[in-house]
Amino acid sequence: MTLIKSISGIRGTIGGNTYDNLTPIDTVKFAAAYGTWLKEYAGKEKLKVVIGRDARLSGEMIQNLVVSTLVGLGIDVVDLGLSTTPTVEIAVPLEKADGGIILTASHNPKQWNALKLLNERGEFLDAEQGAKILSLAADEDFDFAEVDDLGTVTKNDAYIDIHIDEVLNLSLVDADVIREKNFKVVVDGVNSTGGIAIPKLLKELGVEVIELYCDPTGHFPHNPEPLKEHLGDICQKVVEEKADFGIVVDPDVDRLAFISNDGEMFGEEYTLVACADYVLGKTKGNTVSNLSSSRALRDITEKHGGSYEAAAVGEVNVVAKMKANNAIIGGEGNGGIIYPESHYGRDALVGTALFLMLMAEKGGTVAELRASYPSYYMSKKKIQLTPELDVDGILKGMAEKYKDGDISTIDGVKIDFPENWVHLRKSNTEPIIRIYTEAKSQEAADDLADSIIEEIKEIAGL
Repeated sequence: MTLIKSISGIRGTIGGNTYDNLTPIDTVKFAAAYGTWLKEYAGKEKLKVVIGRDARLSGEMIQNLVVSTLVGLGIDVVDLGLSTTPTVEIAVPLEKADGGIILTASHNPKQWNALKLLNERGEFLDAEQGAKILSLAADEDFDFAEVDDLGTVTKNDAYIDIHIDEVLNLSLVDADVIREKNFKVVVDGVNSTGGIAIPKLLKELGVEVIELYCDPTGHFPHNPEPLKEHLGDICQKVVEEKADFGIVVDPDVDRLAFISNDGEMFGEEYTLVACADYVLGKTKGNTVSNLSSSRALRDITEKHGGSYEAAAVGEVNVVAKMKANNAIIGGEGNGGIIYPESHYGRDALVGTALFLMLMAEKGGTVAELRASYPSYYMSKKKIQLTPELDVDGILKGMAEKYKDGDISTIDGVKIDFPENWVHLRKSNTEPIIRIYTEAKSQEAADDLADSIIEEIKEIAGL
């Protein structure tokens, strides 16, 4: 069992011992640290915080603990109940709140949960702010409110509908254009809140929806990370139903993957490529993704006359680079679309609407669309961390080995070769080293990943 404390929040497995897992005591401590930090950061006594959660089994328990802790600090809470990460993000500024907390472990399996922390703009905290909260949690120096100063709780379950209205009102989304096409789409909501939000959005756009695992029970029917090896059911269903395509989201609905009409993966990496293709075709501008994302976004951006920049992995890093470069769309290669006209957060609802607009205007099939993009293939592998592994030493050793090449060390080690690349980094959310590679064929990408793993084992003495 595991507890991971990082600048982006606290993530852990439910049950077990305190300080080693996400127990009720750990949950209260970190909620109190966030509330204490927020009071100092906002510079005022009376605060408001928006709370929402995905449908995982521990969600209600964790939410009750977090809400009660904030109330105990004298903070008013707007409780969205079952929600999505991007829904909470847009709710924070709409509520004129001082911050927000999303209770979700994103793509992690059901035994995990997490507190993901937002500022007053509905954006993730930066490194300095996150470090301050970790320090406050370690010191456990909290000043709770007296009885007359306790916070209040207001429930508002309308925000998924409000979120959908915000998407429909985007300047590049025309619901009538989409309705004319009579699309038929299969949706895998992994029995979480995507099963509420995505079908609702599609029906507003006149799309015929075939629901698969859209009951928000929290009993995930498969590993919730939207990777090919977990998605056999929807791939089969798209073909059986003769659907135009399939949509898969993770439990908190900030990652988006498509299944082509032939039952093949469109590719998480190409979710952002396709949405950027549509947006850049309408509005000239720049793009940003992280170092682990496909070169295809760079190619599409340059085709439309824009410039592309790579950021360190992590949504907060991508957002910072997007703001610095005035990017009009960006995100991460895991299917995360960030569209600033809506908000600076990964949003599967926004991505779905932009993709539907692209398909409505281009015509043809999703498989044909995928074939029209530059062909790159990725391999995503990992090495489980053990106490004896010196991660920093391993990364330093790899950087030294390839020091004469095109190398970046702003986030782990990325080595660019003429025909492919490899990115090595320690995960912020799991006890693993991630090994991402990309090449012109799947075999080449897999072979590169395997050879790099062997080099890491040699450096580590394994």
